[in-house]
Amino acid sequence: MPDLIDILIIIAKLGTILVVILSLAANLVLAERRMLAWIQDRQGPNRVGPQGLLQPLADLIKLVTKEDLRPAGADKWLFLLAPAMAAIPAMLTFAVVPFGSPVHLLGRVITLQVVDLNVGVLFFMALSSIAVYGITLGGWASNSKYALLGGIRGLAQLISYELVMGLSLVPVVMLTHSFSLNEIVAAQATVPFLLYQPLAFLLFFISLLAECKRTPFDIPEAESELVAGFHTEYSGLRFGLFFVGEYLNIIVLGGVAATFFLGGWHGPFLPPLVWFCAKVLAFCFVFIWTRGTLPRLRSDQLMHLCWKVLTPVALGNILCTGWWLTIKP
Repeated sequence: MPDLIDILIIIAKLGTILVVILSLAANLVLAERRMLAWIQDRQGPNRVGPQGLLQPLADLIKLVTKEDLRPAGADKWLFLLAPAMAAIPAMLTFAVVPFGSPVHLLGRVITLQVVDLNVGVLFFMALSSIAVYGITLGGWASNSKYALLGGIRGLAQLISYELVMGLSLVPVVMLTHSFSLNEIVAAQATVPFLLYQPLAFLLFFISLLAECKRTPFDIPEAESELVAGFHTEYSGLRFGLFFVGEYLNIIVLGGVAATFFLGGWHGPFLPPLVWFCAKVLAFCFVFIWTRGTLPRLRSDQLMHLCWKVLTPVALGNILCTGWWLTIKP
């Protein structure tokens, strides 16, 4: 049984993670708007505060004070639950991500991870599946045919690309013989899996873009598609909570990608925690970069890419990895 100190350590880890990733999500909104303005040669936020640094605070005030409407005939409790379902699974996913090497404190070894599950990969896949319900419930509970159609299309996209995401992680599990994220990071102490499995990394990255509903896969919330899709009937803070969940997903999935393919917190010269944060922020930059450069796919192109291109390639990569593991000495 854990003693009081162990319980306090876990609570401290949870609190620190929540504060850090929520702060990063708020500032990532500003960073994205400034970077997109730089990429596309236009002005970004530069009026609220020095260099627009207070823009996230202004956005929060606007969302909090905006009138909160609920359509007549909407399912009250599911309408309230949907935004939370979009944000909470992302925060829970980070509980199994190791973000640094163990440290010695209070006469004990403290792992920089909330909990080390021996089925961490399955835990991550389960939570990513739960996040699908946020879009589905938001569209269905709104009592609007446009929101419902947007929710159904978003559901089809996320379920399809979850398959590719899961298949891209199978070679990593085969190489480490473990579902534990700690053991996956330990196996990359010398060489990251990016060099062993570049194709799996590419598949995983593409599926991350689709899971986060980012360009070129942002059909579920595109302004030109079905009156903005599943969150058409949302306003105020609930509307903002959907986008908080999206930016939380970017940060958390960046940490997951760094854990699976970039060696996690391993790296030369710098402290482990610094390496982990640098890799996560690099993923966030690439996510923003793709949004500023790539056009949006059509819905039929999105499904064609998933089922007729990425899924066969992922299955072929699993077969090649299995063949290589059987013939290597």
